[in-house]
Amino acid sequence: MAEQKITTSVIREKKIKGEKITMLTAYDYATAIVLDESGVDIILVGDSLGMVVLGYDSTLPVTMEDMLHHTKAVARGTKRALVIADMPFLSYQVSTEEALRNAGKFLKEAGAQGVKLEGGREIADLIRKITSIGIPVMAHLGLTPQSVHQLGGYKIQGKDDATAKKLIEDAKIVEEAGAFSVVLECVPAALAGKISQAIAIPTIGIGAGVDCDGQVLVINDMLGMFERFTPKFVKKYCNLNAQMKEGVKKYIDEVKSGAFPDEEHSI
Repeated sequence: MAEQKITTSVIREKKIKGEKITMLTAYDYATAIVLDESGVDIILVGDSLGMVVLGYDSTLPVTMEDMLHHTKAVARGTKRALVIADMPFLSYQVSTEEALRNAGKFLKEAGAQGVKLEGGREIADLIRKITSIGIPVMAHLGLTPQSVHQLGGYKIQGKDDATAKKLIEDAKIVEEAGAFSVVLECVPAALAGKISQAIAIPTIGIGAGVDCDGQVLVINDMLGMFERFTPKFVKKYCNLNAQMKEGVKKYIDEVKSGAFPDEEHSI
C-alpha cells in the first residue's frame, strides 16, 4: 500500500498526537526524490537557495522566477512529502493583489501545496486573504532573513521580555489569521517551548530548541555540502564536501594517468 500523502491536516494531527515533524530544504529534482523516499514530512523550497545555490550574500536578491523554477523541479521529484515554497522578498509586501497572484503561481504553475511568508501581525491580513482563496500558509517568526537589515544582522530574537512577549502575541495572531504552522528561527529554546504550548498549530524550529513540534535545517548545511558558513544550530550529519572533493580529485588523477576510461567504461 502506498504511504499516506502528507497534507496540512496530517501536519496538524502530528502536533495533536505529539509526533515530531521533520522538514528539510530542497532546491532540485534529485534531492527532492532522496528526501521524499527517506520519509521527510515537509520539503521546503527555501529562498535560502539564494545563498547556498545561487551564491548571493543574502536571500534578498532571490526572484519569483528563481523560486518558481526550483519549486517546479522539487515538486516533480516529490510524491509523498508536503511541498512548501518560500515567497521571496517583495513578492508579497507591495500589494495584496500581487501577493495573491504570486502565492497562486506556486500552486497553479509550480506544484507546491503551500507557501511560507515571513512576519507576524504586520502580515496577518495577508495570511487571511491568501488562506481564504484556498492556499495554505506557513508563517515564519523570530529571525526573518528578509528583514536582516532592519534586525541589524543575523541575531537571536526574543531575548528580552518585550520582544519575547511580542513573539508570543505574533504566534497567536498568525494562528488566528489562518496559518497552518509557524517556523521559529533563532528563538531561545525556553521561549520557543512557551510559544509551542500557547498555540494549537505546529511550531517548526531552526535554532529554537527541542520543544518545538518539529525541526527544519537547510539540506546543504546538514549534509556538510556548504563549507563557507555553518550556523551554530546546524548539526552536520555527514561531510559531503570532503567526499565530493575526494571523488573529483580521484577522477582528475585517473583521467591524467589514463586509468579512466578503462575497457569496462568504454563503448
